[in-house]
Amino acid sequence: MRLERLNYNKIKIFLTFDDLVERGLTKEDLWKDTFKVHELFRDMIEEASEELGFEINGSVAVEVYSLPAQGMVVIVTSEGEMTDEEDEFSDDYIEMQVTLDESDDIFFEFQTFEDVIQLATRLYSLGCHGGSLYSYEGRFYLHFAESVIQTDNFVAILAEYGSPSTLTIYRVEEYGKKLIATEAIAQLYQYFVKK
Repeated sequence: MRLERLNYNKIKIFLTFDDLVERGLTKEDLWKDTFKVHELFRDMIEEASEELGFEINGSVAVEVYSLPAQGMVVIVTSEGEMTDEEDEFSDDYIEMQVTLDESDDIFFEFQTFEDVIQLATRLYSLGCHGGSLYSYEGRFYLHFAESVIQTDNFVAILAEYGSPSTLTIYRVEEYGKKLIATEAIAQLYQYFVKK
């Protein structure tokens, strides 16, 4: 689990699928209203309180975004002040408003540009030519709106050269630099591999 404070009343939590498995959950379990899911949210909020000083005042809005093969991004927003009457029940009860969303986007992070070129060589030979390439804070990011080869194989190949991004595509689009807008794999192959 990775935590990041976004502002005074909002945090972002990145959960890998391994984090879920350790807690005896699957991705599908998060869409259900079960005791284990409530326990997971409570653990996340307690850890955020300890590590980031994030305090809950009143109700909490929870947005869950599922990213294929990468995990889940959970945005938690503390939404209000508790009254004195509600305060006495705060240890046992947190009111949560949950929003769930699933994305088919695949978004991977790479340490070096050479890793991206090697990946492009491999993907091009498998018939994958799409994607968008970004740079942000010294790293490179490839975004695919959908996989053109079987998703598990595609993600496995991406993972050989990089790792699933814990940042969202929206953050990288806004603050990073778009290097190649479309057909990134084909263009990388054309300019850096093909002789």
